[in-house]
Amino acid sequence: METLVRYAADGPGGHIARLTLDSPHNRNALSTALVEQLHEGFTRASAEPGVRVVVLDHSGGTFCAGADLSEASTDGAARDPADLVVGRARELTRLLRRILELPLPVIAAIDGHVRAGGLGLVGACDIAVAGDASTFALSEARIGVAPSIISLTLLPKMTARAAGRYFVTGERFGTAAAAEMGLITVASDDVAATVTELASAIALGSPQGLAESKALTTASILDAFDLHAEKLTQQSGALFASDEAREGMLAFLQKRPPNWAG
Repeated sequence: METLVRYAADGPGGHIARLTLDSPHNRNALSTALVEQLHEGFTRASAEPGVRVVVLDHSGGTFCAGADLSEASTDGAARDPADLVVGRARELTRLLRRILELPLPVIAAIDGHVRAGGLGLVGACDIAVAGDASTFALSEARIGVAPSIISLTLLPKMTARAAGRYFVTGERFGTAAAAEMGLITVASDDVAATVTELASAIALGSPQGLAESKALTTASILDAFDLHAEKLTQQSGALFASDEAREGMLAFLQKRPPNWAG
């Protein structure tokens, strides 16, 4: 199997587990294989007695482009399309919850662009550091869907005004705006150095202290997550299976304007 997520022990004593998204051919899109390898990485990090913190970083110029639209638009012939898209939606729901419930703090190290579902990963992480040249966009509405599942991790972090704007406009925004709205923790001109400093500080904590301290910050998010996750997963699946979304995704892949029926 192709390695799409690289694992490495980092820092003094191997206290830092580094998971690197390494699928540059599709801009680190959330393919089924990449999502499963992320789960494997989190499981491995949790099992290592010396690990105190996980750093989620990336190769290439994009942290994560969101859903793998090539998968979403080509596999429907083999299975019921509705079952297929709900299954894929459930993969993302499971991944975001995994990050929230992980007993280890997770730092997103972003030195590139983040789109759509990739912002959900950022919202699920405990700390997010982004470089000055990074850009962000919630582009779902432009392909006929909505940021359904990722709203579970974004709405608790973003200001209401920012969500009301960027959920519907699909505009790109930069690191300064992301920090102002609460999407990221730190804007940095040296992502690697800032992440190392934060990870080293976390590594001074005890396993119990870190796990329980993180749990205090994620408890209310998880409560709301579990209350709404199934409804939003079903909504996401229905949207991705719709004719409108099919046209939007094909238009995106074919680099042409969509022909909306409405």
